[in-house]
Amino acid sequence: MFEQVKLTYGADALEPYIDTLTVETHYGKHHATYTKNFNDAVAKAGLEGKSAEEILASLDSVADESLRKALRNNGGGYYNHNLYFESFSPSPAKAPTGALLDKINEKFGSVDALKEELTKLATGQFGSGWAWLSANKAGDLMTSASPNQDNTISEGKGYIPIIALDVWEHAYYLKYKNLRPDYIKNFFEILDWSKVEENYKRIIG
Repeated sequence: MFEQVKLTYGADALEPYIDTLTVETHYGKHHATYTKNFNDAVAKAGLEGKSAEEILASLDSVADESLRKALRNNGGGYYNHNLYFESFSPSPAKAPTGALLDKINEKFGSVDALKEELTKLATGQFGSGWAWLSANKAGDLMTSASPNQDNTISEGKGYIPIIALDVWEHAYYLKYKNLRPDYIKNFFEILDWSKVEENYKRIIG
């Protein structure tokens, strides 16, 4: 049974960048609902025992269209929000190090240039969706954006997200209203690069 990632910080700990009510609503209601619905869909599809990544990477094998859609939307919602919430810290590492830093500099020129690229993708994502930094087993990096609860796993290109930037309105609207760029700027203030490095190391093995 899939469970929400346990927060390592209090609901008020990300203030003033993300407010308490947003954390309580986003994590306690939206993420909880995706998790419940994903578990229900997994049971109906007989996919117990598979990881969320395995399920999202093999959606085409699910013949029932409505069940496939439920797995895609709720599985993405579950997986994406786990990555999102576990990447924050009230006292984050402000920059990557080691192999990840080297790859970022090689691919984008600098960490600031990567942030600019993610900001551009997140700001330009029409409607609900996400901006991503993803990696493959070879250690290559890729930025992208996707609508709804889609992510790079279901694209079948071997890339797995290591940064998830949520631009659904429920992620920011209570505090920022329609000022999505302000939320995106402050996202990086609480992004814990040590967690991003952990994600990267896990993928490259």
